[in-house]
Amino acid sequence: MGLLARLRPRRRARPAAHEDAGTLFDEAFLRKLESLALVSRKLHAGRQRAERRTRKAGSGVEFADHRDYVPGDDFRRIDWSVYQRFGRLLVRLHEEEEDLGIYFIVDCSSSMAFGGGAKFDQARRLVAALAYVGLANLDRVTVVAVRDGVAERMAPTRGKARIFRVLRFLSRLEARGSTDLGAALGAFAAQHRRKGLAVLVSDLYDPAGFERGINVLRYHRFEPYIVHLIDPAEERPALLGDVQVVDCETGDERAVTVTEALLGRLRDAQRGWRGEVAHFCASRHVPYFAAPTTQAFDELVLKVFRQGGFLR
Repeated sequence: MGLLARLRPRRRARPAAHEDAGTLFDEAFLRKLESLALVSRKLHAGRQRAERRTRKAGSGVEFADHRDYVPGDDFRRIDWSVYQRFGRLLVRLHEEEEDLGIYFIVDCSSSMAFGGGAKFDQARRLVAALAYVGLANLDRVTVVAVRDGVAERMAPTRGKARIFRVLRFLSRLEARGSTDLGAALGAFAAQHRRKGLAVLVSDLYDPAGFERGINVLRYHRFEPYIVHLIDPAEERPALLGDVQVVDCETGDERAVTVTEALLGRLRDAQRGWRGEVAHFCASRHVPYFAAPTTQAFDELVLKVFRQGGFLR
């Protein structure tokens, strides 16, 4: 399935025309970012703060457990009511909140450039918008570019003024090379010991199967969130007759006679495969979001918020 979806005709092969930074992140885009941040706060008003948190024993205010007193412990933490009843010196442990980061993992393989780069441009817009919301809510944001391994990494940052750092990083990324999400996300997990939300933004065209990469994140106790880039034009490419097609990542070639019947089977296969992706994620309680290139990025971001799983 992945191979067929990445094929393009030899006679039409040409470099992808990605939008430059000035067009991709223009003034209109920046204005929409602040609007999205405001909307996200309204949607989550009255709920738990958007910062994603984990609990650990520390010096917070919520009681967690007891442990035996040892010399050097702060006398103020001794539970004197327990001592009065049982004659044991026990120290009260409390929970403290530790912020968890948001990792945006961007697929930068050649298949993302298919069709003039619409998927890649949409992916970068979505990452920029979601990152801005995270930064505005004081989350720690990291952006990682992957192909068949980790290609580039933007170090963790916090605060919405740092959005320009994110935009610069995204602007210089290029979609090239082959896809191996299993290897790439394995390398990501090895490099990032601190757990958090891992937002994978990809078309999921991995010849070895999209499942491997998602399972790697789950195994390493990240919280996967899948943003699936979809170009509707891939359901029905503008091809008919005898063509020589080439896989944009591997270079494999094949002579194909394209008929209306074949295009129908390709459409059905694409839709069936996308259903398999959605079912796989649902069965493992992994939030999944389909992001077509034909829909405005801000509309998609609002749908992400309303669907839940990204901010909570």
